Amino acid sequence: MNKIDSPRREDWDVVLKRPTQTVADIEATVNTVFDEVKRDGDLTLRKYTKKFDGVSLDIFMVSDNEIAQANELVSEELRAAIQLAKSNIEKFHVAQKTDSVEVETTDGVHCWQEKRPIQKVGLYIPGGTAPLFSTILMLAVPANIAGCQEIILCSPPDSQGNINPAILYTANLCGVTKIFKVGGIQAIAGMTFGTESIPQVYKIFGPGNQFVTVAKQIATKHGVAIDMPAGPSELLVAADDTANAAFVASDLLSQAEHGVDSQVILVSTSKTLIDAVEKEVALQIEDLPRKEIAQKAIGNSKLIFVENDQVAIDLINEYAPEHYIICVENEDFYIKNTVNAGSVFIGNYTPESAGDYASGTNHTLPTNGYAKQYSGVNLDSFMKSMTFQKISEAGIKEIGNAIEIMAEAEGLQAHKNAVTLRLKSLSPSQPSPKGNAK
Repeated sequence: MNKIDSPRREDWDVVLKRPTQTVADIEATVNTVFDEVKRDGDLTLRKYTKKFDGVSLDIFMVSDNEIAQANELVSEELRAAIQLAKSNIEKFHVAQKTDSVEVETTDGVHCWQEKRPIQKVGLYIPGGTAPLFSTILMLAVPANIAGCQEIILCSPPDSQGNINPAILYTANLCGVTKIFKVGGIQAIAGMTFGTESIPQVYKIFGPGNQFVTVAKQIATKHGVAIDMPAGPSELLVAADDTANAAFVASDLLSQAEHGVDSQVILVSTSKTLIDAVEKEVALQIEDLPRKEIAQKAIGNSKLIFVENDQVAIDLINEYAPEHYIICVENEDFYIKNTVNAGSVFIGNYTPESAGDYASGTNHTLPTNGYAKQYSGVNLDSFMKSMTFQKISEAGIKEIGNAIEIMAEAEGLQAHKNAVTLRLKSLSPSQPSPKGNAK
């Protein structure tokens, strides 16, 4: 790992740079695939599935028989674990339900807000080096709680044309409507435009590699909303001498094994801890089945020494980590002053893995510094707020004149007339609005 000692603030941009390509580097490729999918639909899906996944498929939709077979391949132990996680995720997201808000802003003017589910949502589930069935829990569970009518899932097939059984089991358990064997840019494009097989959706959720991330951003140019620009996984740990070096190292490696473009960072006021963590990483990485991936990610990663807690907090907020672990003596200071992070894990016994799987919080989070302006996925991500108002005769009399004055000041006479006509109907002696028949 790269050790950095007391970096100057003017160098933070360089020190905290993510190991990702820019949108410009990838956008041309994404646009090409999007144009082809829009024009040729399933034909293009077959072309790119053959090219990138190494398999030729005539039918993309997973059948009921395939789901039943997959269920038999998932062990009872794993089923129990998934069901426990589902229960906790349901509890946390059900608790996020809110009542409608109603207020009488002026006598006779009633305004209220209610939430409605997004009717059609698309879930992208990576299935390459790690089949992320846990992400289905994080997306399909709140989608069902919200009341989404159609929940479409796309995940890349393996070289035999199958989707990992745990993905199919979890999708079926969580009420996914239809499952398709399509991955990458072409999956995002398929859900954006709709094809002969894949229905068009209104909003796309889910993580992916850099190409999927850019594809989601391009989808927004075609009228489809997305959860956030979620890209390669990242973790920042803030720790001091009260932290357990072995625990910290295990957390760093837990994110490093996601992919070669993942990034993990340790920020510490203790050089002793930094040295201890570095040694633990070297020891623990040797036993990992995904050692080669983790080693490449560790090459993108940093061990940063800072002088004090205030500098640490400033640097952390500048980085805006997706996952953020706090293992320090003065944890209240860090909690209170953290303003940019996707999800926060506090204390020596709160591994980031808990949030990934079973504690109940959502693990679909903003990366690449987007935690400065995006929230992680939550129940409201699958809903939209609608406002309503009803104005009585007394109410229009209360606010009508103000509307007329403001509309006229903006030069919008028809806006003013819409009010004036109503006021006249309530006061027959009032002159008719200019330009209207008497």
